[in-house]
Amino acid sequence: MKILTNPTMKKGEIWLVNIPSSRGHEQHGSRPIIITSNPEANIIAIIPLTTNLSYSRFDHTIKINPSHCNGLNEKSLALIFQVRAIDKNKLIKNIGIIENLTLEAINKKLKDFLIL
Repeated sequence: MKILTNPTMKKGEIWLVNIPSSRGHEQHGSRPIIITSNPEANIIAIIPLTTNLSYSRFDHTIKINPSHCNGLNEKSLALIFQVRAIDKNKLIKNIGIIENLTLEAINKKLKDFLIL
């Protein structure tokens, strides 16, 4: 059986998603995320964003200023240390795409975090 994927979904896009709550300290609820993988069996890897800039004290974060391109309304942090996989059904809507320099910085921090 062939699994259909959204042909417009790609790495670097920012989507609003609904991340289920868990018992830990992970981000949850309706929030923007950055897609960090191609869809695989309807699962995608994501990096959640937060507007709580106090998380910048952690090594694996990147500050993202709002722009017309990324569609963010506030300064945000990409929480690379909270990378996770979710079902594509949690995606609500595409709001923008990360600029190339920021995506390159995220890729570098992600490789460092995952020790690749």
